[in-house]
Amino acid sequence: MKPTSRAVNDPRRERWAALGRRAAVRLGGGALVLWAVATLTFFALRLMPGDPVLAILGGPSSNPTPEAIEAARIEYGLDKPLAVQYLLYLWRLLHGDLGVSYAQHLPVTRVLAEQGGATLQLTLAALLLAWLLVLLLTVVTAGRGRLVGGLASLAETLSASLPHFWLGVMLLAVFAFGLRWFPPAGSDGLASLVLPAFALAIPLAGFIAQVTRESLELTLEQPFVLTARTRGLSDLAVRFRHVLRHALLPGVSLSGWAIGALISGAVVCEVIFSRKGVGRQLYQAVQTQDMPLVIGISLVVAASYVLANILVDLLYQWIDPRQQEVTA
Repeated sequence: MKPTSRAVNDPRRERWAALGRRAAVRLGGGALVLWAVATLTFFALRLMPGDPVLAILGGPSSNPTPEAIEAARIEYGLDKPLAVQYLLYLWRLLHGDLGVSYAQHLPVTRVLAEQGGATLQLTLAALLLAWLLVLLLTVVTAGRGRLVGGLASLAETLSASLPHFWLGVMLLAVFAFGLRWFPPAGSDGLASLVLPAFALAIPLAGFIAQVTRESLELTLEQPFVLTARTRGLSDLAVRFRHVLRHALLPGVSLSGWAIGALISGAVVCEVIFSRKGVGRQLYQAVQTQDMPLVIGISLVVAASYVLANILVDLLYQWIDPRQQEVTA
């Protein structure tokens, strides 16, 4: 009997193909998000009171002449109809041109390159610190009884409800001005990173811990946990080696959202702690109506959020292949 020639399904290849399709869909959605952010920011800034030409020429206190105002308006294309300005703006964005900062008279890409490293450092430090707090709080206290669990849940709820600005001020008052353990401001050295990282990490840790605790407590009730304990493993070994990897998926799925939350919180922390970074630049750019810089920072923040969510989504799909069957 002649064997029929049929393509043999390769599970690994199908898995990569599913991830590729998922990535393509998410990238398409991300492009629409970036376009929406760029459009809303463009028109929102145009609706703000005041003339952006005055920001270009040094502010109202510079008292520019009508001739200088008209020349600047023509040079920056602000004399054209709003629809034409919008189309030219989109065309420049498609070519990677974010324009020139009105206030700093520097390319927006250069400002972002100089300031982005500090914000990235703060964001990553806060994310790692938040996960460390989550693991210490949830893995050690989950399934320890109603009293311990209730106290831990209360601590998580209180932490999640703390505003960044209030927590930052309290940390400054206690550890910078009171105990003098850390510098109150600046971006130089590891010591200046500690307080703003904690100000960002503590509320985030409380939020993620609430989700992770529920998943941990459900996992502790699974039969494989009893099997692991009968092999003579200690309680902490069972929790860290067997329970944790099954209970982390809800927390991993929140990490993409956490990146966006940390970047938005960085605006407050960088102002409070006088740190350099794109958050503080955004605050100053809004005050001076520096439209190219506001739009450039908004797009970079949105792109970081979209990229983080795509990577987390793909990581979630990779960790739990069952999700591919659901979303296929």
